[in-house]
Amino acid sequence: MSRPTPDRGAFEAALGYSFRDKALLERALTHSSALAPTRRLAQSYQRLEFLGDRVLGLVVSEHLFRAHPDKDEGDLSKALAAAVRKESCAEVARSIGLGAQLRLGKDEARSGGADKSAILADALEGLIGAIYLDGGADAARDFVVTWFNQKLEEDVTFRRDPKTTLQEWAQARGLEPPVYAVKSRTGPAHEPEFTIEVSLPGFSPLTALGNSKKVAENSAAREFLLREKVWKAAP
Repeated sequence: MSRPTPDRGAFEAALGYSFRDKALLERALTHSSALAPTRRLAQSYQRLEFLGDRVLGLVVSEHLFRAHPDKDEGDLSKALAAAVRKESCAEVARSIGLGAQLRLGKDEARSGGADKSAILADALEGLIGAIYLDGGADAARDFVVTWFNQKLEEDVTFRRDPKTTLQEWAQARGLEPPVYAVKSRTGPAHEPEFTIEVSLPGFSPLTALGNSKKVAENSAAREFLLREKVWKAAP
Protein backbone atom coordinates (compact mmCIF):
# COMPACT_ATOMS: atom_id res chain seq x y z
CA MET A 1 0.00 0.00 0.00
CA SER A 2 1.38 3.40 -0.97
CA ARG A 3 2.08 6.01 1.63
CA PRO A 4 -0.59 8.77 1.81
CA THR A 5 0.42 12.17 0.48
CA PRO A 6 1.43 14.38 3.41
CA ASP A 7 -0.67 17.49 4.05
CA ARG A 8 1.93 20.23 3.83
CA GLY A 9 -0.57 22.97 4.71
CA ALA A 10 -1.54 21.28 7.97
CA PHE A 11 2.13 20.71 8.73
CA GLU A 12 2.97 24.38 8.24
CA ALA A 13 0.04 25.34 10.47
CA ALA A 14 1.33 23.00 13.18
CA LEU A 15 4.81 24.51 12.87
CA GLY A 16 3.47 28.01 13.20
CA TYR A 17 5.35 29.01 10.06
CA SER A 18 4.17 29.21 6.43
CA PHE A 19 6.81 29.03 3.71
CA ARG A 20 6.79 31.63 0.96
CA ASP A 21 9.02 29.35 -1.13
CA LYS A 22 7.24 25.98 -1.12
CA ALA A 23 10.07 24.42 -3.15
CA LEU A 24 12.41 25.18 -0.26
CA LEU A 25 10.07 23.36 2.12
CA GLU A 26 10.04 20.34 -0.21
CA ARG A 27 13.82 20.34 -0.29
CA ALA A 28 13.93 20.50 3.52
CA LEU A 29 11.73 17.40 3.70
CA THR A 30 13.56 15.31 1.09
CA HIS A 31 16.06 12.65 2.16
CA SER A 32 18.89 11.89 -0.24
CA SER A 33 17.64 8.31 -0.67
CA ALA A 34 14.61 9.63 -2.56
CA LEU A 35 16.75 11.16 -5.30
CA ALA A 36 19.10 10.09 -8.04
CA PRO A 37 22.76 10.60 -7.04
CA THR A 38 23.20 13.57 -9.38
CA ARG A 39 20.27 15.42 -7.76
CA ARG A 40 21.03 14.77 -4.10
CA LEU A 41 23.24 17.77 -3.45
CA ALA A 42 20.81 20.31 -4.90
CA GLN A 43 17.44 18.80 -4.00
CA SER A 44 17.84 17.09 -0.60
CA TYR A 45 18.20 18.63 2.85
CA GLN A 46 21.92 17.81 3.12
CA ARG A 47 23.18 21.38 2.66
CA LEU A 48 20.26 22.85 4.58
CA GLU A 49 21.17 20.58 7.48
CA PHE A 50 24.63 22.18 7.61
CA LEU A 51 23.10 25.65 7.81
CA GLY A 52 20.37 24.66 10.26
CA ASP A 53 22.86 23.11 12.65
CA ARG A 54 24.70 26.45 12.88
CA VAL A 55 21.50 28.47 13.21
CA LEU A 56 20.25 26.19 15.97
CA GLY A 57 23.54 26.48 17.83
CA LEU A 58 23.55 30.27 17.56
CA VAL A 59 19.94 30.70 18.73
CA VAL A 60 20.38 28.37 21.70
CA SER A 61 23.74 29.95 22.59
CA GLU A 62 22.17 33.41 22.60
CA HIS A 63 19.24 32.21 24.71
CA LEU A 64 21.51 30.58 27.28
CA PHE A 65 23.82 33.60 27.37
CA ARG A 66 20.94 35.97 28.14
CA ALA A 67 19.01 33.65 30.46
CA HIS A 68 21.95 32.60 32.66
CA PRO A 69 24.26 35.56 33.40
CA ASP A 70 25.69 33.68 36.39
CA LYS A 71 27.10 30.80 34.33
CA ASP A 72 30.63 30.64 32.94
CA GLU A 73 31.77 29.53 29.49
CA GLY A 74 32.22 25.91 30.53
CA ASP A 75 28.71 25.64 31.98
CA LEU A 76 27.18 27.35 28.96
CA SER A 77 29.03 25.02 26.58
CA LYS A 78 27.72 21.95 28.40
CA ALA A 79 24.20 23.37 28.38
CA LEU A 80 24.41 24.05 24.67
CA ALA A 81 25.60 20.51 23.93
CA ALA A 82 22.75 19.05 26.00
CA ALA A 83 20.08 21.17 24.32
CA VAL A 84 21.11 20.58 20.68
CA ARG A 85 22.23 16.95 20.85
CA LYS A 86 20.85 14.66 18.16
CA GLU A 87 18.44 12.99 20.58
CA SER A 88 16.92 16.35 21.50
CA CYS A 89 16.52 17.23 17.83
CA ALA A 90 14.87 13.87 17.13
CA GLU A 91 12.44 14.40 20.03
CA VAL A 92 11.47 17.81 18.67
CA ALA A 93 11.10 16.32 15.18
CA ARG A 94 8.68 13.71 16.54
CA SER A 95 6.71 16.36 18.42
CA ILE A 96 6.01 18.25 15.19
CA GLY A 97 5.22 15.11 13.16
CA LEU A 98 8.22 15.55 10.88
CA GLY A 99 8.63 11.86 10.10
CA ALA A 100 5.26 11.63 8.34
CA GLN A 101 6.28 14.53 6.08
CA LEU A 102 9.60 13.13 4.91
CA ARG A 103 10.17 12.07 1.34
CA LEU A 104 12.24 8.88 1.50
CA GLY A 105 13.53 6.30 -0.95
CA LYS A 106 11.62 3.01 -1.03
CA ASP A 107 14.25 1.02 0.83
CA GLU A 108 14.67 3.71 3.50
CA ALA A 109 10.92 3.97 3.95
CA ARG A 110 10.56 0.18 4.26
CA SER A 111 13.28 0.08 6.92
CA GLY A 112 11.47 2.62 9.11
CA GLY A 113 13.49 5.65 8.12
CA ALA A 114 10.66 8.00 9.05
CA ASP A 115 11.21 7.14 12.71
CA LYS A 116 15.00 6.79 12.81
CA SER A 117 16.45 9.26 15.27
CA ALA A 118 19.44 10.08 13.07
CA ILE A 119 17.28 10.93 10.07
CA LEU A 120 14.77 12.92 12.13
CA ALA A 121 17.50 14.96 13.79
CA ASP A 122 19.19 15.76 10.48
CA ALA A 123 15.88 16.63 8.83
CA LEU A 124 14.95 18.96 11.67
CA GLU A 125 18.22 20.82 11.21
CA GLY A 126 17.45 20.99 7.50
CA LEU A 127 14.03 22.45 8.29
CA ILE A 128 15.58 25.09 10.55
CA GLY A 129 18.00 26.00 7.77
CA ALA A 130 15.11 26.32 5.34
CA ILE A 131 13.13 28.55 7.69
CA TYR A 132 16.20 30.77 8.07
CA LEU A 133 16.57 31.14 4.31
CA ASP A 134 12.85 31.65 3.74
CA GLY A 135 11.96 33.95 6.62
CA GLY A 136 15.23 35.22 8.05
CA ALA A 137 16.87 35.09 11.47
CA ASP A 138 13.79 36.18 13.44
CA ALA A 139 11.63 33.42 11.97
CA ALA A 140 14.29 30.81 12.70
CA ARG A 141 14.75 32.14 16.24
CA ASP A 142 11.02 32.02 16.92
CA PHE A 143 10.81 28.43 15.68
CA VAL A 144 13.77 27.23 17.75
CA VAL A 145 12.71 28.99 20.95
CA THR A 146 9.15 27.70 20.58
CA TRP A 147 9.98 24.06 19.91
CA PHE A 148 13.13 23.73 22.00
CA ASN A 149 11.62 25.54 24.97
CA GLN A 150 11.47 22.44 27.19
CA LYS A 151 15.06 21.53 26.35
CA LEU A 152 16.14 25.05 27.25
CA GLU A 153 14.25 25.05 30.54
CA GLU A 154 15.12 21.58 31.84
CA ASP A 155 16.65 21.77 35.28
CA VAL A 156 19.27 19.20 34.24
CA THR A 157 20.86 21.69 31.87
CA PHE A 158 23.81 22.59 34.08
CA ARG A 159 24.45 19.23 35.70
CA ARG A 160 27.48 17.08 35.17
CA ASP A 161 27.33 14.50 32.41
CA PRO A 162 24.93 11.65 33.24
CA LYS A 163 27.45 8.79 33.02
CA THR A 164 29.71 10.41 35.61
CA THR A 165 26.75 11.24 37.84
CA LEU A 166 25.39 7.70 37.69
CA GLN A 167 28.77 6.16 38.43
CA GLU A 168 29.30 8.41 41.45
CA TRP A 169 25.76 7.75 42.67
CA ALA A 170 26.32 3.98 42.46
CA GLN A 171 29.75 4.25 44.11
CA ALA A 172 28.28 6.22 47.02
CA ARG A 173 25.91 3.30 47.66
CA GLY A 174 28.61 0.66 47.55
CA LEU A 175 27.45 -0.72 44.21
CA GLU A 176 29.51 -1.98 41.30
CA PRO A 177 29.93 0.55 38.46
CA PRO A 178 27.14 0.63 35.86
CA VAL A 179 27.59 -1.73 32.92
CA TYR A 180 26.77 -0.57 29.40
CA ALA A 181 26.06 -3.18 26.73
CA VAL A 182 25.29 -2.76 23.04
CA LYS A 183 21.98 -4.52 22.40
CA SER A 184 21.73 -3.65 18.72
CA ARG A 185 23.22 -1.56 15.94
CA THR A 186 21.07 -0.65 12.97
CA GLY A 187 21.28 1.65 9.97
CA PRO A 188 24.02 2.22 7.40
CA ALA A 189 27.59 3.04 8.35
CA HIS A 190 27.08 6.78 7.88
CA GLU A 191 23.82 6.87 9.90
CA PRO A 192 24.10 4.21 12.62
CA GLU A 193 21.71 3.90 15.53
CA PHE A 194 22.83 2.08 18.67
CA THR A 195 20.64 0.59 21.38
CA ILE A 196 22.52 0.57 24.67
CA GLU A 197 21.43 -1.12 27.90
CA VAL A 198 22.64 0.15 31.25
CA SER A 199 22.45 -2.21 34.20
CA LEU A 200 23.16 -1.82 37.89
CA PRO A 201 22.82 -4.52 40.60
CA GLY A 202 19.43 -4.36 42.27
CA PHE A 203 17.80 -2.25 39.56
CA SER A 204 15.92 -3.07 36.38
CA PRO A 205 18.06 -2.49 33.28
CA LEU A 206 17.17 0.36 30.95
CA THR A 207 17.81 0.91 27.24
CA ALA A 208 18.25 4.06 25.15
CA LEU A 209 19.09 4.97 21.56
CA GLY A 210 21.82 7.14 20.07
CA ASN A 211 23.73 7.74 16.84
CA SER A 212 26.94 6.65 18.58
CA LYS A 213 27.73 4.38 21.52
CA LYS A 214 28.81 7.36 23.62
CA VAL A 215 25.60 9.28 22.96
CA ALA A 216 23.41 6.22 23.63
CA GLU A 217 25.27 5.48 26.88
CA ASN A 218 24.74 9.03 28.09
CA SER A 219 21.07 8.84 27.15
CA ALA A 220 20.67 5.55 29.04
CA ALA A 221 22.40 6.98 32.11
CA ARG A 222 20.24 10.10 31.97
CA GLU A 223 17.01 8.09 31.73
CA PHE A 224 18.18 5.88 34.61
CA LEU A 225 18.81 8.94 36.81
CA LEU A 226 15.39 10.32 35.93
CA ARG A 227 13.65 7.00 36.54
CA GLU A 228 15.23 6.58 39.96
CA LYS A 229 14.49 10.25 40.74
CA VAL A 230 18.13 11.11 41.26
CA TRP A 231 17.43 13.83 38.73
CA LYS A 232 14.09 15.58 38.48
CA ALA A 233 12.44 15.80 35.10
CA ALA A 234 11.35 19.11 33.70
CA PRO A 235 7.73 19.99 34.59
